[in-house]
Amino acid sequence: MNETGAIGPDASGPVGRRVRPADVLLSKTLVLNRSFLPVHITSVRRACVLLYQGIARAVDAQYQTFDFRAWCEHPDVPERIGLVCGAMPVPRVIVLATYDRVPRRHVRFNRHNVYARDHDTCQYCGRRLPRSELNLDHVVPRSQGGLSTWDNVVCSCHACNHRKGGNTPQQAGIRLLKRPVRPAWTPFLGETLSQARYREWRPFLSFLDGARGDGVA
Repeated sequence: MNETGAIGPDASGPVGRRVRPADVLLSKTLVLNRSFLPVHITSVRRACVLLYQGIARAVDAQYQTFDFRAWCEHPDVPERIGLVCGAMPVPRVIVLATYDRVPRRHVRFNRHNVYARDHDTCQYCGRRLPRSELNLDHVVPRSQGGLSTWDNVVCSCHACNHRKGGNTPQQAGIRLLKRPVRPAWTPFLGETLSQARYREWRPFLSFLDGARGDGVA
């Protein structure tokens, strides 16, 4: 297996349903540290490479771990991708062999993280847009003493930003979708909680549920 790809064109899903190998490879895998705490999300393609290189092991529904060779022989995972030499179960959860660090709880205030917190959605009109069509808006404008802080900066589309101008939302006759707050966990973990799209991930998210109520020092 290599990153450029021993993925064959004959991959199929459960009960013979054919799936496009490229779609499976671009779908997501949850990455755990050595203590089985979630620390990252990567692509299935990258997860397969980490398995092949011995950097990670696959985790099944019984929390057993498997190296690359043993995982390829696992009989109880219906979702599979085609290899040159056969088929391989899709690794939806992997555990890193030597990584012990835990996710950072402190979230740096910057443009990227504000967009991530607000899910690339204008906090005035509710439209989700490409980041090239978004900017940051001070709820209380700096000209009126507003600060560049988590609770005063939101994601805004160009039209709403222009309409609001140097006013507060109340002065401009518009409303915020929700009050901006400082995140208590990294944007990636927040996304994991809200988009836990694979059932294999759910047993590992209790740590994140606990993190939701934690403050940030």
